[in-house]
Amino acid sequence: MLPVSRLMMILVLLVVSLPGIGTAANLKDDPKARAVMEKVENREDGDNRVSDMEMVLIDKKGKKRVRKIKSFQKDKGVDTLRLMFFLYPADVKDTAFLTYDYDTADKDDDQWLFLPALHKTKRIASSDKAGSFMGSDLNYSDMTSRNLDDYDFSFYEKGMEMEVHGVKTWVIWSIPRSRKVVEETGYKKSLVWVRQDNDMMVRAINWEKRGGYLKYVDVKKMEKIDGIWAVTEMHVTRKKGKEVRHKTILKFKNIRFNQDFDEDLFTVRRMEKGL
Repeated sequence: MLPVSRLMMILVLLVVSLPGIGTAANLKDDPKARAVMEKVENREDGDNRVSDMEMVLIDKKGKKRVRKIKSFQKDKGVDTLRLMFFLYPADVKDTAFLTYDYDTADKDDDQWLFLPALHKTKRIASSDKAGSFMGSDLNYSDMTSRNLDDYDFSFYEKGMEMEVHGVKTWVIWSIPRSRKVVEETGYKKSLVWVRQDNDMMVRAINWEKRGGYLKYVDVKKMEKIDGIWAVTEMHVTRKKGKEVRHKTILKFKNIRFNQDFDEDLFTVRRMEKGL
């Protein structure tokens, strides 16, 4: 596996060398590219999942902060409920984050953040979803799935393939169809790499709407658990030009599916009560 610094440099060189990089917004929706993204959305991702999560925040000077989280997920019909409890360190302990990820296109996802130091639960407004999630390189919008009807999808070149970590992928532009989507997600456009063998997205470059930043997402590790592919390590890096401004490493351990917990776990009251 390539060292992180070398991998990020290769991504920068790749972006600079891609013909037509500046005209991506002019591309039209391609049914074949959309079919690939529909497979990504519809792939089996398990139900009643629980996992231990480690979040490592690294600033531009290389200083690290480590956070530990317990994460729960449940499918409620076509909707998805997610709850995260921060366990460590002390300054974020008992902070909790609850998401209702609705499949219905005309219904905005609901998100709440409980801040124990203030004894207050904050509802995340649509206008705030482009903001940083707990100081990480993830936006609140990254914590829910995308509505495919909000985007046009096109292959970088028709049928273009590229290998990522030795596996063939499709490379696809994802272009928001409205200014509203750009404002809510924080991204003007994205280029994504999808594995052809298991329909998993393993790499992405996101153009942020402000500041000229690029956000690189790279799935370093994944495992098949109980017949379901799951990401076990992912790196998210924000850069401006060649300079790394911040980086977040996510590691997932003890992933288990088909756990015995019910819908009562995924409520604001339960979130405020704590783990």
